[in-house]
Amino acid sequence: MAQFPEKVYLNGEIIPSEKAQISVFDRGFIFGDGIYEAMAQINGVFFYEEAHLARLAEGLSKINIRYDVGQIPEEVNKLLAATNLIGKDCFLYIQITRGVAPRQHSFPKDIRPTVFMYALPKVLPDINTLHANVITREDFRWSRCDIKMTSLLGNVMLNEEAMQHECYETVLYRSGMVTEASHCNVFFVKDRVVYTHPANEFILNGITRLVVVQLCQELGLELREEAVAIDSIREMDEAFLTGTSTQIASIRQMDDHVYYQNNNVGPITKMLQEAFLRLKAIER
Repeated sequence: MAQFPEKVYLNGEIIPSEKAQISVFDRGFIFGDGIYEAMAQINGVFFYEEAHLARLAEGLSKINIRYDVGQIPEEVNKLLAATNLIGKDCFLYIQITRGVAPRQHSFPKDIRPTVFMYALPKVLPDINTLHANVITREDFRWSRCDIKMTSLLGNVMLNEEAMQHECYETVLYRSGMVTEASHCNVFFVKDRVVYTHPANEFILNGITRLVVVQLCQELGLELREEAVAIDSIREMDEAFLTGTSTQIASIRQMDDHVYYQNNNVGPITKMLQEAFLRLKAIER
């Protein structure tokens, strides 16, 4: 069950979470006008920290919030020290909103961003042994899914539908082509060729997605950044999800189509899971 952190970082201060307050006029509260990032610390090191911070900086730039992410590592160390998580496996959440201003749609000038962070103990498994059941639904979200924004109502609604069907995820399609999932990227395998949607405005270019692309190159696997038609998912040999906490998770069943019986894992999925485990050891 999800838990609240005892302490949080808010605008340069580390305070008890129950005493943390923001203005009701914060644009993150009113408009969802902000960017977030999440990272996993594994054996004392944040996995692909530079890539996560670069994506955070890119997202802030895309919506014109001025904040130097170069100061975040030092502030994170203060947070980890205050929460006794230095060197321990944990999950870090970072959120930066445009800040507090009278409500108007256009960007206000010269206001200070609201910076919020927290960390919670979290130990990821060596290999994710989940055999996921997923459903598919039309991707009704806006067309800038490349921005890791805090306003995630569409994703939340789609993920809740998966929960109502006792499934792990909702895989999305747009104009008949699979894009991503509500909080993961999605890959398919056919005849040992790996397919995933190209990194454009219709998906969030996940860090774990990028890692899998890199691993395919290192393993000599052919990878095509091409969208798979929703009508073709039954023709695929394997399917899997990727994400920061999901890592690489095999999809057992998509809608009524079963990829693997008896909780087996496809050979390419298993190969990538094992390579991902080795990479985590190197990144320590």
